Amino acid sequence: MHAPAHDHSHGHAHGHGHSHAHGHSHAPPGVPRKRLLQAMLISLCITAAQITGGIISGSLALLSDALHTATDALALVISYFALRLGDKDSTTSFTFGLKRAEIMAAVLNSGVLIGLSLWLLYEAVMRFIHPEPIEPGLMAVVAFIGLSANIVMAVMLQKGSKENLNMRSAYLHVLSDAIVSVCVIAGGIIILIWESATWVDPLLTVLISLWLIKASWAIVWHASKILMMAAPDSPTLEEIGAALGDMDGVCNVHHAHLWALNEQNVHFEAHVEVEDRLISQTTDLLNRIEATLHDHFGVNHVTIQFESGRCEEKHLVHQRDTE
Repeated sequence: MHAPAHDHSHGHAHGHGHSHAHGHSHAPPGVPRKRLLQAMLISLCITAAQITGGIISGSLALLSDALHTATDALALVISYFALRLGDKDSTTSFTFGLKRAEIMAAVLNSGVLIGLSLWLLYEAVMRFIHPEPIEPGLMAVVAFIGLSANIVMAVMLQKGSKENLNMRSAYLHVLSDAIVSVCVIAGGIIILIWESATWVDPLLTVLISLWLIKASWAIVWHASKILMMAAPDSPTLEEIGAALGDMDGVCNVHHAHLWALNEQNVHFEAHVEVEDRLISQTTDLLNRIEATLHDHFGVNHVTIQFESGRCEEKHLVHQRDTE
């Protein structure tokens, strides 16, 4: 039976071998929870100001900015609770803990952005067909206030966004909202100078929405691959198989599985056929396998089943549904 996964590496020799473990610290570089909550409060305040300004000025782009800011607050709440869930220990029911809560939060946050962007695209098209008057001065001023707040929040959340998909989705919400604010300010100035250019407002909305869909889909796709237990882009299973196959004492590596629990925890398991000797002598080999996988490939959870002449099929990836 597999032992529960933890944040440090484990080596398991199943079947006829011995279990062995040595620890490596892999605590995810999380953003302080306090910063998430502070950013959420800022988002709520700016949302109220932008909705009021958007209704008064008649700017669809400003209203879209307000809705994006509202989803920022939602995204930050989801990210906060996902981080809290990810900290919980493993149990007999959830042997890997709840670390994938962050991945699910990333999918949810990005999915909301995609849905919102599609709605804004529809509204922009309708605004092209039926133009409405806009007060560009108020539009630009309120957008500038939003921009200032989003810059502050982006700086607060930038730390940790590169290593954590959940934080990257929340950071994308805030960063995209800052970009939206810049576009709205530019649109307000253009309409202020050229009064008949009200088409700039829905045009900006279309461009912003398309950009958001593209950026959000990239996160949804990456997170979905993790949920589907796809092998990470790096290292590849072939690279690991080749490295282990070259080790002294290893005859063959087969029935291998490589997947990411989340962005910080990569897992590997395989059958390793050894030379015709006692399986009890494989402790040193297991240590070397663990060290190679950890030091060269960043794999921090290893499960190895040693055997000698047991499996007929020797493919790196198991080719049949049943053994």
